Amino acid sequence: MNELVVFEGFGRVLLEVLQALLPLLVSFFIFQIFFLKLPASYIKNILKGVILVLTGAALFLQGVQIGFLPAGQEIGAVLGGSPYRWLLIPAGFLLGFTTIMAEPTVRVHSIEVEKASSGYIKKNVIIYTIAAGVSIIVALAMTRIVYGIPLQYLIVPGYLLALVLMKYTDPAFVAIAFDSGAVATGPMTVTFVTAMSVGTATAMEGRSAILDGFGLVSLVFLAPILSVMLLGLAYRRKGKKEDKNGY
Repeated sequence: MNELVVFEGFGRVLLEVLQALLPLLVSFFIFQIFFLKLPASYIKNILKGVILVLTGAALFLQGVQIGFLPAGQEIGAVLGGSPYRWLLIPAGFLLGFTTIMAEPTVRVHSIEVEKASSGYIKKNVIIYTIAAGVSIIVALAMTRIVYGIPLQYLIVPGYLLALVLMKYTDPAFVAIAFDSGAVATGPMTVTFVTAMSVGTATAMEGRSAILDGFGLVSLVFLAPILSVMLLGLAYRRKGKKEDKNGY
């Protein structure tokens, strides 16, 4: 009986994933027919990969719906409805860090950064930098909900700071920073953090699930931009120090 509950609605999720992949497949086969002309063995491997992606994405999203969404909402609702609402701040810090560490898109991105930089920028440095930025910003977002701080009080100064940092950061790190913001808002982070913030705002008296529960993803997108550009400043300082010492 429990197995049936776990896979309840799986057919719908599978269909949604298939609909999402279908335009990509159609585009690929158009290029294959008119331009690429790849051998049949290559096409077979691509189709095997598509089947794996379809199955894996469907299972992942099913797990998100039956596990992570309810868990995030419950954590937010319990802490938001308790007299110790300040606990939401360290909880947000912890969950922001752990969800980024589990985010697959962040790991892929960090591996590509290490490859492109020929090992100069280590993948673990990027992962921990993104995780640190997101954990701090999620804690600030929980502070916003607890104390009723308007979203623009965090968004506007944050993006102004990003514009200032762009002037002093190496252009390579600026590019990495904005891509880091995109990958940080992946399925793990968005699902868990959004569910937690909505659950918190719903449980707290005087808070709106719409006005206070949403907007967190925009802050999560901003966090890695700032943290990675600060990392770029640290690398620039390190490079100048090495040049000065004659390394």
